[in-house]
Amino acid sequence: MPLSRRRFIQLAASIALTATSRHAAAQSYPARPVRIIVGFAAGQGIDIVVRLIGQWLSERLGQQFIVENRPGAGGNIAAEAVVRASPDGYTLLAIGANNMINVTLFERLSFDFIRDIAPVASIVRVPQVMEVHPSFPAKTVPEFITYAKDNPGKLNFASAGNGSSAHLDGELFKMMAGIDMLHVPYRGSPAALTDLLSGRIQVMFDNIPSSIEHIRAGKLLPLAVTTTARSVTLPDVPTLSDFIPGFEASAWGGIGAPRNTPAGVIDKLNIEINAALADAKMKARLTDLGGVVYPLSSADYGKRIAEETEKWATVVKFSGAKPD
Repeated sequence: MPLSRRRFIQLAASIALTATSRHAAAQSYPARPVRIIVGFAAGQGIDIVVRLIGQWLSERLGQQFIVENRPGAGGNIAAEAVVRASPDGYTLLAIGANNMINVTLFERLSFDFIRDIAPVASIVRVPQVMEVHPSFPAKTVPEFITYAKDNPGKLNFASAGNGSSAHLDGELFKMMAGIDMLHVPYRGSPAALTDLLSGRIQVMFDNIPSSIEHIRAGKLLPLAVTTTARSVTLPDVPTLSDFIPGFEASAWGGIGAPRNTPAGVIDKLNIEINAALADAKMKARLTDLGGVVYPLSSADYGKRIAEETEKWATVVKFSGAKPD
């Protein structure tokens, strides 16, 4: 049925108003400091990466982007705080692999992560590194698997907590290597690293940014990275898939916002963060930390989050992993 002239004008005006509002929201944003809430303690990989991006945004947009750490419940405390925040772009979430894992790991959450968090921008894909104390008798992955099979149930692997990417990487390794290890969860990666550095824990699957300085200092021995390609940061370290065909695990870092955050604000943040990832100095810094810059549109980042959520759901169900 043809539109009447009056109806056509109303629709055109509505579209123009929406576009104008979107532009206005983007133009005036940010007018005050912005919080980026991180679900883990300071010093962990996602915290380090987000602080770099926050500093870039502060300098580019003329307002402070303040990182606020709210550890607990595998990152759910931070996620819920953002879900409940006003959808105005002034409260953002540092998204990590934990958020995708938690969708299945926790039977009852007060929010739906996929529905309630709007994807803003992908930042990095970070390989995990399988690492041991230098005094550990196994110096390669095959030697480690042999040692574990000769000592079933006697090895401990540390993680940043139940359901963390370090935990699920270890569970995936156990399944695919056919070995038995005891999982020891900590309240954050720094605490786990402390016991690994002292030799009280035998192995950890940590993200490269939080472990790289210990590796460079010779305090930790890297056996393999968890991605299918070698890390630029650790080029001499093999991949786990070299020894266990098909093994792949990455920690994705990015930024999200409460659903219904104005599209203009999301677009502006996406453009600025992608500009940071294209900057030679920023790219070099993130690469030096072990990350692979991974710029995406907000829509494509949403697709990646959905894919990772589905992948980790399989591992959680197969391993029987439970939260604290």
